[in-house]
Amino acid sequence: MTVEFSSKLRVAVVGAGYVANHHLAALKRLDFVEIVGICDTNLPAAQALSKRFGGIAATSLAELSRVNPQVVHVLTPPASHAALAIEALDMGCGVLVEKPMADSIADCEAMIAKAREKQLILGVNHSDLFDPVVMKALDIARSGRIGDVVSVDIVRNSEYPAYAGGALPATVAQGSYPFRDLGVHGLYTLEAFLGPIAELGVDFQSRGTDPNLKFDEWQAHVAGKRGVGRLLLSWNARSMENRLFVRGTRGLIEVDRFLQTCRVHRVLPGPKFIGIVANAFMNSAMDLVRIPWNVVRFATGLLKPSPGIQRGVEEFARAAWDKAAPPFSGEDALRVARLIEPACISPDRLRREELEARYATLEPTDALVTGAGGFLGRALVAALRARDQRVRVLVRRLVAAYANDPGVQMLIGDLGDPRMVAHAVAGAGTVYHVGAAMRGGQRDFEAGTVWGTRNIIAACRTHACRRLVYVSSLSVLDHAGRDPAATLTEASAYEPHPQLRGAYTQTKLIAEKLVRDAIRDHALPAVIIRPGQILGPGAERVTPNGVISLAGRWLAVGQGSQTIPLVYLDDVVDALLLAADTPDAPGRIFNVVDPQPVTQAAYLERCQRKLGSELRVARIPTGIFMGLGFGVEMLGKLLRREVPLTRYRVRSLRPLANFDTGAARTGLGWVPRTGVERGMDITFGTEVAGDVGGSHVTNLE
Repeated sequence: MTVEFSSKLRVAVVGAGYVANHHLAALKRLDFVEIVGICDTNLPAAQALSKRFGGIAATSLAELSRVNPQVVHVLTPPASHAALAIEALDMGCGVLVEKPMADSIADCEAMIAKAREKQLILGVNHSDLFDPVVMKALDIARSGRIGDVVSVDIVRNSEYPAYAGGALPATVAQGSYPFRDLGVHGLYTLEAFLGPIAELGVDFQSRGTDPNLKFDEWQAHVAGKRGVGRLLLSWNARSMENRLFVRGTRGLIEVDRFLQTCRVHRVLPGPKFIGIVANAFMNSAMDLVRIPWNVVRFATGLLKPSPGIQRGVEEFARAAWDKAAPPFSGEDALRVARLIEPACISPDRLRREELEARYATLEPTDALVTGAGGFLGRALVAALRARDQRVRVLVRRLVAAYANDPGVQMLIGDLGDPRMVAHAVAGAGTVYHVGAAMRGGQRDFEAGTVWGTRNIIAACRTHACRRLVYVSSLSVLDHAGRDPAATLTEASAYEPHPQLRGAYTQTKLIAEKLVRDAIRDHALPAVIIRPGQILGPGAERVTPNGVISLAGRWLAVGQGSQTIPLVYLDDVVDALLLAADTPDAPGRIFNVVDPQPVTQAAYLERCQRKLGSELRVARIPTGIFMGLGFGVEMLGKLLRREVPLTRYRVRSLRPLANFDTGAARTGLGWVPRTGVERGMDITFGTEVAGDVGGSHVTNLE
């Protein structure tokens, strides 16, 4: 039964992701709207938005029924749109769904039929048509200022958040996802300028830049009632671009949606060249004003982020309140769905076949190595093969050296994917979990480090692997608060404030705890190895502890006399092999650091002699860098954003020192076979005699 309208329009939101912020911000500004609930399977995400915008937090639509919403916004992944929209309509709620309306024509038709049955409003947020500069371009085209429209081109570059682990989302599993996601915007925009689209042709390609996004280049061409249109979508081209070009018989409209500018190039009287120059001068002069003005508007809140999304939300709310037709109906979205679905059949089939081919039956193997495409992983695989062991590797991209080795089984997949990790672990004797995220955003670290370790543990338990050797990091230890004179052991304090250190430390600490908990609670036969900073050929350009890379320069913070915890690559591999074979090793943690101390200044001198003029180093006193950290902190608070530098991170730059490596020596029988001195000779070349005072280092004191 339809919910009766109250003194305000009661709105609930399903989905607490990125786009929900824009919907809720727009709803909050409307005095006739009350936000009554926010729903997401991730309850903390819903609670965070509920705290900001109001309403209860819930994990299902059924829970929201107690607050009697009159309208529900469906902002979840497209595959769930139909089921949630129909559930909301059955509750008596009108529905606004984000684009694309649904994943299939059948789902779109079912949503429309349910809305008609219940006599409720159903709208789709075709937000690009509410972007202020697109609306301006439409007004200009319809006014005839550029004559008859001949063609329209849309060029858009994009990037997706990293896959954060768990069951494969549509972005990874669905070959057509990019076109379903952004192609829908392009098609309804082309339709707005060109009239009904009679023909659609689509081409797609894969450059392989992101292994989790199969087809990352899309081109579409359409025949509309009033002209032709082209759509180019790229997840590789940079810099970022979101432009619209409308060509007419008497002029051109050029829209830049990032800069929020709409330029008109009209046919002027006189010679063509004079007209071209005049248009360029006029638009350039206007840009000198309108671009800075748009920046000011954005900074002051006069220009809202994603203005089209927010305007679309406002217009739908007004329609729902006035019991009027929505700005864009289900039928409008269905026309686009009927164009898109046939074009998606082939890429979806190709991607599905590729993913399923990864699960071919495998022969048992002596070892599985994750992270086998990295610096340490490659060296470990080489050592195992030298022992004539059969090795299985799980990598994100094909590695040519493994493809040519009959003793290596290579699996392409992601550590965050539970099914792939289980497939990789099955039939492997020893699992060396070396893989982890080393760069990227929070989601990259969540998938590669936390989800990856969680999946490895679950698979090792399911398949009863002989032993798990987990490579952790010294980053999990307390850097800022430790006593510099105290001896560091495996029992030394963990980092007390990982959230202040960054995603790498946060996720490595969580991952090590997962392994420790599995050892304690499930008797998992696991060994934890924490190597120091690994040096070796190929690591010459890796900044040593206490040094950060910024704007092409290495900034060494503090005194050059501080020592850094180094260990040579082959010596780490030895420790991993010993951890796999030593009977009493399971259940223990081992710090693997060369006992020979090396000063930061000495190491930097070696780097500079190897790299020459391409390496510029500046030494900065800790106090100056603390001041810089304070300034960046204040800027972050002002902008309400995470920042890469804080005073706590500056304090944490101090390298760990005074290691007692007795546990590795007695528990594993590990002593450095190569050693750090010879390792530096191998890495950088023979050491030049003389003081390493750092004649090439600029001291900013």
